[in-house]
Amino acid sequence: GRTQMQEPEKQVGDDENTLITNGQDLSVDDVSTLYPQVGPYFSDGHRRVDYVLAYHIQKSVNIRRRSSRFSDNNFIQGLRRSLSMRSSRAPLQPKEDPEIAAQEQRTNYHEDDKRFRREEFEENLLETGLELERDERCKIPGIGFLKIHAPWNVLCQEAELMKLKMPTKKVYDVKQGSNVVEKIRLFIHKVTAPLHPKVDANRQDSIKSLSHPFSREKQHLTRCTRAKYSMGITSLLANGVYSSAYPLHDGDITEANAESNDRKLLYEEWASYSVFYKYQPIGLIRKYFGEKVGLYFAWLGVYTQMLIPAAIVGVIVFLYGCATVDDNIPSMEICDSRNNITMCPLCDRACSYWKLVTACGTARASHLFDNPATVFFSIFMALWAVLFMEHWKRRQMRLNYIWDLTGLGEEEKVRHQDGSLFDLRTTGEKVKLTCTDRLPAYLTTVMMMCFLILVTFAIVFGVILYRISIKAALHVSTYPTARSNIRATVKTTAAIINLIIIIILDEIYAAIARFLTNLEVPKTDKSFEERLIFKTFILKFVNAFTPIVYLAFFRGRLVGRPGNYLYVVGSYRMEECAHAGCLMELCIQLCITMLGKQLIQNNLFEIGIPKLKKLLRKRKSELDCKEEEELSKTLQRHEKDHLLGPFNSLNPEYMEMIIQFGMVTLFVASFPLAPLFALLNNIIEIRLDAKKFIMELRRPIAARAKDIGIWYNLLRGLSKVAVIVNAFVISFTSDFIPRLVYQYMYSPDGTMHGFVNHTLSYFNVSDFQPNTDPLQPMHLGYKVEICRYKDYREPPWSSTPYELSKEFWAILAARLAFVIVFQNVVMLMSDFVDWLIPDIPKDISLQIHKEKILMVELFMKEEQVKRLAARDHHYQDNCTLPLSVPQSPPQARSRPISHTNCC
Repeated sequence: GRTQMQEPEKQVGDDENTLITNGQDLSVDDVSTLYPQVGPYFSDGHRRVDYVLAYHIQKSVNIRRRSSRFSDNNFIQGLRRSLSMRSSRAPLQPKEDPEIAAQEQRTNYHEDDKRFRREEFEENLLETGLELERDERCKIPGIGFLKIHAPWNVLCQEAELMKLKMPTKKVYDVKQGSNVVEKIRLFIHKVTAPLHPKVDANRQDSIKSLSHPFSREKQHLTRCTRAKYSMGITSLLANGVYSSAYPLHDGDITEANAESNDRKLLYEEWASYSVFYKYQPIGLIRKYFGEKVGLYFAWLGVYTQMLIPAAIVGVIVFLYGCATVDDNIPSMEICDSRNNITMCPLCDRACSYWKLVTACGTARASHLFDNPATVFFSIFMALWAVLFMEHWKRRQMRLNYIWDLTGLGEEEKVRHQDGSLFDLRTTGEKVKLTCTDRLPAYLTTVMMMCFLILVTFAIVFGVILYRISIKAALHVSTYPTARSNIRATVKTTAAIINLIIIIILDEIYAAIARFLTNLEVPKTDKSFEERLIFKTFILKFVNAFTPIVYLAFFRGRLVGRPGNYLYVVGSYRMEECAHAGCLMELCIQLCITMLGKQLIQNNLFEIGIPKLKKLLRKRKSELDCKEEEELSKTLQRHEKDHLLGPFNSLNPEYMEMIIQFGMVTLFVASFPLAPLFALLNNIIEIRLDAKKFIMELRRPIAARAKDIGIWYNLLRGLSKVAVIVNAFVISFTSDFIPRLVYQYMYSPDGTMHGFVNHTLSYFNVSDFQPNTDPLQPMHLGYKVEICRYKDYREPPWSSTPYELSKEFWAILAARLAFVIVFQNVVMLMSDFVDWLIPDIPKDISLQIHKEKILMVELFMKEEQVKRLAARDHHYQDNCTLPLSVPQSPPQARSRPISHTNCC
């Protein structure tokens, strides 16, 4: 019969604690007297809570107006009430405010509508075989809970539909590979044994069970255990019918019972900072959170592990720069005051002439990052990125084999219908959109994305104007402290402003990307997630790297020359690089952006925001600390988990690591210490994420996945782009190519002596445009007639004054040639490494092939046993027939049958 639900006339605000079963509603108070409440179970103490739905309960003193959907006599009751009030001789009462009454009526209607949809949804749940229990007398005011239990037969049916692989009773020996790579891997595994977490101590790596898609017909062959059952309620959550939905954590980490072992073990062996040097318990993470979360932390572990050699080489390159700074001839020439080189003003009017020797500190610091070892490090990082991708593919394939995901198909699931046994859209028709219907949304998305990118460019241009104006202001300042170190002040403050803008725009762009993706109405969950990730990545990538790209490739190149400078927005003269180049400023911007994003956006936000929310909850609570602690001890598991933060997705975690990967690879030629900072951050990041997943977030729904999806394509694209970017950084941003050209083409003795003078052009101060010459021309104590500026141009006494010289074109040709050669050589080496390393380890491919053979043999043996059993049963029946029964004549058979066993 139809399941009896709660009567519609009963108020939602009433205290209810009801066990919903097929045919009756049973009070939990009645059941709790028979069975104790222990752990995350139903009130009978036997059925485990697999899933919890929470919803708001509106408490009201007045009797709520009933919706016409639940009662047909509202009009008659209202008429009777009005007549009785008219016939009464009591004095008139103040009239109710019509606006308040209308607002309350709308609120009541919406609440009744949500209640009706919940009841309809729960009826569908019961029809699929799920068991429900409602709890509205919890200790959290205004919140009701619907506890869901999935019986064994429902789990079996769903597992069969999902083709979920289950281990069989058949086990086999796993033979380790005998090649050199496998021997090295096993040796490293033995050496690093103390670094492995103390989990799965009884697990034997040399034995593995055969796995096969679950089938109720072959259930006797499998070793099935109860798993968490999940269901999709995306549309109901979006419409506010339910406020949250989540599976339960196993228990508190302070409990010592067996039920909380996994959570407690994860906290001790994964989330604790005391085990930061150990490997992650990936198998236990997958068991507790599912394959999708397990793959993320496995990828993060591989990425962090691969950062160790990159950090070591980066530190060596940096130390090489420190060791050779005193032997660097160009910086020694800049620091030599005997050269007495007078430079042209850095800005109009306010700036005066200056000595090149004052740039000594910047020149020496630039050598730390701009030296011959930088080219080697760029090639190394390009190959490192390829090795990282190959290593991850092999690690991913090994996990797929261990987790029985090798045959997992990419089954598309319709969005808002997460593969559950029922349709989530209980009311309304499914909307089918054609390409014509989606075209306006696509155009809106493209236009909005272009507009946001232009906004990012405009903001970066605003920071450029800030640098120009603040530099001029500091030059005219009367404070000696302000004038002492203008370049460092401008660089640092501008980098900090860029960092603040990046952090703010990241949050705004994430919300806009989700809004634009919703406009497109993708057909599947996978399509929705990929489009959202791609939009968010494009916006955040442009936001983070636009200031860096400007410093690397545009600053100092769109300047002009003395007497003919390029001006923007009226009288703002474009910025020039220091004499040692823009590489030092690029390094400062990268350092501040990278460290700032990691410390503020990634770590401080992940620690500070949950602490702040918890503090605000405590301030709103009327209980003191002791009372709140006592109350926390009495809360049930589903109530404790409701107080935790919701788990949204892994996209923010992946996104911050992808942006960091871009910082490490794209401009590593200008900042060799980037891998070291990324390594230190990731060591902390892993433990922060672990603690957040275990202690501060609700348990996510376990989701199957065999790879990291679109993130791998983004990583691969960044590694390809990094080769091109580093080629241009070495060629155009650093002085590597000009030094080579000078040494082998223009140096009289084949050394770097005279390189600084070769890079400086001459300018006659009489050729200044009106109102652009310095206000204090005698700032150096003598009259300046010729000043120098960094460029390759003809001198004023030549036949073509201030025109680009032949040295400029020779260096430009060498730069372009270097880009082409560097890009092709590194790409060729990368492709060779990619081809050399197989995606699937040889031992894994052999084991997969062996599993298929053993599985066929197992089923053939089972069928043979069935046939023999059926034949023996048939023969036994024939032997026990009465003698009076006439025997039918024997049938012709293909082979003789022995009856010796009949007796």
